[in-house]
Amino acid sequence: MNIEMLHPKITIITVVYNGVNSIEKTIVNVLNLNYPNLDFIVVDGNSTDGTVQILNQYREKLTWLITEPDKGIYDAMNKGWELADNESYILFLGAGDEVVELPDMNLYKNAEVIYGDVELGQRGTFKSTVGWRSFLGNSVHHQAMLVKKSIHPTPPFSLEFKVYADFDFNQRLIKSGVKFLKDPGFRSYAMEGGVSEKIDTKESLRVVRKNYGSLVGYLAALYYHLQKV
Repeated sequence: MNIEMLHPKITIITVVYNGVNSIEKTIVNVLNLNYPNLDFIVVDGNSTDGTVQILNQYREKLTWLITEPDKGIYDAMNKGWELADNESYILFLGAGDEVVELPDMNLYKNAEVIYGDVELGQRGTFKSTVGWRSFLGNSVHHQAMLVKKSIHPTPPFSLEFKVYADFDFNQRLIKSGVKFLKDPGFRSYAMEGGVSEKIDTKESLRVVRKNYGSLVGYLAALYYHLQKV
């Protein structure tokens, strides 16, 4: 019995641009994960601050390393997605993010999406959930979300969204009937200052209206307003 049958492949994709002070932390974390069937792809947006020099030190330990200009974070994430094995489970980590604990993949060999919680430093822990909140806002963060590529072979992130393309992807998966399974032990740490920390209510509402129409969009707008009160 080969290793792929015993341990479903995980592909971790890290995208980075000018992350000289944070990228090595993520690289070391991923390379030290105790998982026997792991690919690691790094997509660099042609950094100018010394990031590329750090990446080159680890080049032989990476499955793929791309260094070239891109159209932003989601374009870079799409590039990584294209390179991943079609039967792998894909996890995105930004520069400075870390996996705290992976799920026991042997429990989820036929799963489509496996997700967990995300530690946010001083802001506490983001408790990921799939339910009514998923209609209104991004309720699962990609740092603790493993998606089987075969359910969406083509690059998943729409470049029309600058901040919430991951939210859009999550909503499309949920809407299509993909099963999300939560593993209570699956956790990652997200470094403060990521793209999704930026608050862009207008773009978030555009995502909701695109996927669920104007009525749910109105309810989302009301929900956002009440959150501020």
